[in-house]
Amino acid sequence: MQIIDAANLDFRALNEALRKAETDYIIKGCCGQRFIAAGMSDKNLTIEGIPGNALGAYLNNAHITVNANAQDAVGDTMNEGKILIHGNVGDAAGYAMRGGKIYVQGSAGYRAGIHMKAYKEKIPVMIIGGCAGSFLGEYQAGGVIIVLGLHKDNRRIAGNFPCTGMHGGKMFLRGSCEDIPFPKQVTARCADAADLDEIREYLSEYCSDFGYCADELLSGPFTVVTPDSKNPYNQMYTAN
Repeated sequence: MQIIDAANLDFRALNEALRKAETDYIIKGCCGQRFIAAGMSDKNLTIEGIPGNALGAYLNNAHITVNANAQDAVGDTMNEGKILIHGNVGDAAGYAMRGGKIYVQGSAGYRAGIHMKAYKEKIPVMIIGGCAGSFLGEYQAGGVIIVLGLHKDNRRIAGNFPCTGMHGGKMFLRGSCEDIPFPKQVTARCADAADLDEIREYLSEYCSDFGYCADELLSGPFTVVTPDSKNPYNQMYTAN
C-alpha cells in the first residue's frame, strides 16, 4: 500500500499524486485539502487527518475511510462506492448522491442528504450514527437516510425543518421522534417489522464497520418518514 504525505501539498498536487497512484494508498497529514478522490474508481483510500470539502465527489466504485472528521459536501453527487467517516461530517453530506453508501460514526451538520436521488437500479444510503442538523433530507427524491441518535447528549435526533420538500425515498430515525415537527407533505409513523427488514442489511454492515450491535439498535422503535406527494412544492408554496 502506497503512502502519500500530504503535509506540504495543496489540493491540486495531492489529487495529482492520487491520480498517478496505481495501488491502494494512505494519505497522512491531511489538513483540509479539497476534492480528494473526486471521480475515483476501483481503489481503496485511507485518510489520516481531516479532508476538506467535497471528499469523494462523483465517486465511482471506490472505498474511502477517514479516521477523523470530514468537512462539507462529503460524497457530493457520488455514483457508487463507500465512504466511512470515523468522526463527524460538516454540512450537505451526500448532496445529490445517486448511488453508493456514506456511513458516519458521529453526527452531521445542516442539509445532510439534500437532493439525494436514486438512479436507475442504484439506491444511495446514508447512515448517521449521532444527530443531524437542520434541513435533513431537504428535497430528498430517493434513497435511504438513517439517523441513529447515538451519543446525542439530550439533543433532538434531527434539527429544524427535516424533510422539507421531500418527494421520494425513505428516512428512518431511531426513536419515537414525537418532538420533531415534520412538514405537512410527509407521513411519519412508527416503523413496523417490514420497514426494519428494509434497513437490516445496511445496519448490519454499519455495525460491522464501527463495532456496534445491529440487533441492539433494531430492538428499539424507529420512525419511518415517507412523502405523501410527488409534487410537494404545491403544498409548500400555495394554499390547498
